[in-house]
Amino acid sequence: MIEARNIHKVYEESKKPLPVLKGINLKIEKGEFVAVVGPSGAGKSTFLHLLGGLDSPTSGEIIFQGEDIYKLSDEELAGARNKKIGFVFQFYHLLSEFTVLENVLLPGLIGNGKADKVKKGALELLEKVGLSSRIDYFPSQLSGGEKQRVAVARSLINNPSLLLCDEPTGNLDSHSGEGIIALIKDINNKNNMTVVLVTHNMELAKLAEKIYNLKDGLLS
Repeated sequence: MIEARNIHKVYEESKKPLPVLKGINLKIEKGEFVAVVGPSGAGKSTFLHLLGGLDSPTSGEIIFQGEDIYKLSDEELAGARNKKIGFVFQFYHLLSEFTVLENVLLPGLIGNGKADKVKKGALELLEKVGLSSRIDYFPSQLSGGEKQRVAVARSLINNPSLLLCDEPTGNLDSHSGEGIIALIKDINNKNNMTVVLVTHNMELAKLAEKIYNLKDGLLS
């Protein structure tokens, strides 16, 4: 499904280069649920962004479905992110001026999906995450757990083969956080969708099939 080959990431923003990732190798099979744990600042989010084509490595390769994503054109990479990869972030990133339904619809419409079909899919997803009664609400009218469930539904609108989750429970209470992880686990099981979760919470990470530790720029 996706493989990281000798990934290095060095930030050159200061006079002294800052190496964050120092040769990461990881192979993830289709349908696996993998967690990457480590302390804050270890580079977990950086690694996840590289897997999803949101940032470029200093060196190394990310092979996704047989292609090195960093050899794709900007347009091809944007298309892959839209149609093949779902993202769930800690801070939701919902658009405040759009309703719940519109937030979920947007990636599908950007991907040139037919409006009626995309809307039907969005309504089905919102029912699945328990938000059918909130479709006309705005993000400011939702709790943190509800916002994250909208974000999960949005990430699934194009039926991606890979779901990347960056501290998806970091802003939630323990009950809401457990609900979000249970939802992601259920999607992983029913859709055979590959899931990569990065977190500092070991209790959540234990729900994954495999756990890797990122420390000092290396994965173990």
